[in-house]
Amino acid sequence: MSASIEPFPHRLYLPFPELDAHFDDELTQRFGISPEGTSYGQLRMLKEAIPGGQVPYWCRTAMLEPYLVHFDSIRDASDALRNMQRSWAPYAFTCFRRMSLIQEKLPHVNTKPRAFPVNIPQSPIGLYTLLDEHTMLCSAKTSSSLPCGTLSLIEDHENPPSRAYLKLEEALCVAHSHFGVDLPNENSRCFDAGACPGGWTWVLVQLGASVFAVDRSPLDDRLMNLSTVQFTAHDAFTFEPQDIGPFDWVCSDVICYPERLLEWIKKWIASGKTKRMICTIKLQGSTDWNLISQFAAIPDSLVLHLSYNKHELTFIHCGK
Repeated sequence: MSASIEPFPHRLYLPFPELDAHFDDELTQRFGISPEGTSYGQLRMLKEAIPGGQVPYWCRTAMLEPYLVHFDSIRDASDALRNMQRSWAPYAFTCFRRMSLIQEKLPHVNTKPRAFPVNIPQSPIGLYTLLDEHTMLCSAKTSSSLPCGTLSLIEDHENPPSRAYLKLEEALCVAHSHFGVDLPNENSRCFDAGACPGGWTWVLVQLGASVFAVDRSPLDDRLMNLSTVQFTAHDAFTFEPQDIGPFDWVCSDVICYPERLLEWIKKWIASGKTKRMICTIKLQGSTDWNLISQFAAIPDSLVLHLSYNKHELTFIHCGK
């Protein structure tokens, strides 16, 4: 019994669940290439290469150096993977039982929901999938250190005022991993712009921070009664940084045009009244990719699509 391994000539991309249409639009509008190609479940092989080897925002992970493996047995498949590197995550769209048996013979990788805060691993994690019972696509080199590019958090269905809290939890995990910054704590003063009903304020309070929460509508009553929450009914974007700052973190999940958000972000960074920002870029209609590139060009910043984002991206800034 043995396995034969050969380089696969094309990168493969795994879009976020139920967001394939946005992935296709990004290929067409941002990169100017056709979304046509071959699909292995949701895993996509494109006919055209993406310019500059970039990875689309709507792709949760990409197989950057894939190989095609022909194998006889489950042991052959797992040995072939082990010989490439230690950690592997499965993406299954067929041969589910056989994939689970292969995964059992590999070092354990936690793919279950995890309690916040999560330390995102720094070591690479490979991705593999079966095409049939004896053929496998795999790549030790991927664009994400998370299994299948996904961070899954244990949800609290009782206490947060909205599910939007998961976006901030994930974004804070990314900020800690990518920039090496500490999470908000009891010594932190935070600004939650457009805070209603209070999902993001809830996360910050749970971490011990004090929060200046601003929205035209009040927060959930449970938050309004907390001594660590100062609420003001106002348009959050009209406050001047020098009038209300400084803040350790400035956060916004408010619905607004990306152009206005970009202007607001630049104002806060230029003011020196905060070094850390997490903002949701709400996309409306056709995405202006030139505008998104302006967010990404801000020094010490990152733009990405979170596992808990919908038709939106997240901007994270952690200045020195």
